Amino acid sequence: MAVQPQSVPTTSDKTTAHLFAPYSLKSLTLRNRIMVSPMCEYSSVDGFANDWHMVHLGSRAVGGAALVMTEATAVEARGRISPQDLGIWDDAHIPMLARITDFIRSQGAVAGIQLAHAGRKASTLRPWDGNGAADAAHAGWLGQVIAPSAVAFAPSYPQPQAMTIEQIGEVTQAFAQGARRSLEAGFQLIELHAAHGYLLHEFLSPASNQRTDQYGGSLENRARFLMEVVAAVQTVWPKDLPIMVRVSATDWLPADSGFTVDACVQVAQWLREAGVDAIDVSSGGLDARQQISTLGPGYQVPFAQRIRVEAHIPVAAVGLITDPHQADTIIRSGDADLVALARELLRDPYWPMHAAQALGQEIAWPAQYLRAKQ
Repeated sequence: MAVQPQSVPTTSDKTTAHLFAPYSLKSLTLRNRIMVSPMCEYSSVDGFANDWHMVHLGSRAVGGAALVMTEATAVEARGRISPQDLGIWDDAHIPMLARITDFIRSQGAVAGIQLAHAGRKASTLRPWDGNGAADAAHAGWLGQVIAPSAVAFAPSYPQPQAMTIEQIGEVTQAFAQGARRSLEAGFQLIELHAAHGYLLHEFLSPASNQRTDQYGGSLENRARFLMEVVAAVQTVWPKDLPIMVRVSATDWLPADSGFTVDACVQVAQWLREAGVDAIDVSSGGLDARQQISTLGPGYQVPFAQRIRVEAHIPVAAVGLITDPHQADTIIRSGDADLVALARELLRDPYWPMHAAQALGQEIAWPAQYLRAKQ
């Protein structure tokens, strides 16, 4: 389907700006509607967080974002996108993550973690090292890459092994153990990564899932793994803390060969019924042949709006959201409950402070920075 990019209107009436209205998810109250989208930093050794992650995530909390999300954090070592990805498959990962969450919370933000497994897109080079599979010289693990089916993402990517039923159960429990460690590390919100062509998304899409057992074929079967992961995480995650799921609303492939918006709405409904609290709506990443029909500011917002209305579940919108008036309009119009910023927050960690000024809204600044407020 063709999606028209969203225009960037101006806010003429300063009293109608809602980007900085508080928002509640279960027991949490976010101080505004701005979420730091998960962004891989490719800066870990053996999955451990370090000072880079402290400064990167901490500065976005200082800058005024309400929900500060980690990058995709692997629930097992072979589930890393690159050898330098963050991990939470070992209790030894907890202490440094706990330092980071303590600081995020001290700045008035909520600490969130994205639990992930890269599936067939694992064991690849980080962007500044090249593209495609990471060989042994780059600490790759080509022989352990798993997927729903033995179909590679692209010729330059690792050849995955089709998962056995036993392996599906093992990874499901790895997500649950990752959730347990996340709680011990002080995270207040979990997001399960079922987007961008990684493992949970690979099961959802018929373009990557060619199974003929109970995990393949119908949409209900293809969603089974994701639903089982949700259920497993719920056994260890407190009922008063929220769980989000990131989805790719479309694979940007022909409707008869990929995951579609219609299918995504149905999966979102099932997730709501299962107790998931919000959907983080992105798109693409499943297939190297994808063709994005229209790319422009807010091009994914219509997907979020449709899921919000038809699945009756809160949503976060993401994708080329850069302007304060644009972000504010997304909230005011009811297209989304949260806006997730990625590259714009890499360019400017203090974007929320600047956005508040642009919208005529008063927000708290850290006492250490007050001399620069005027």
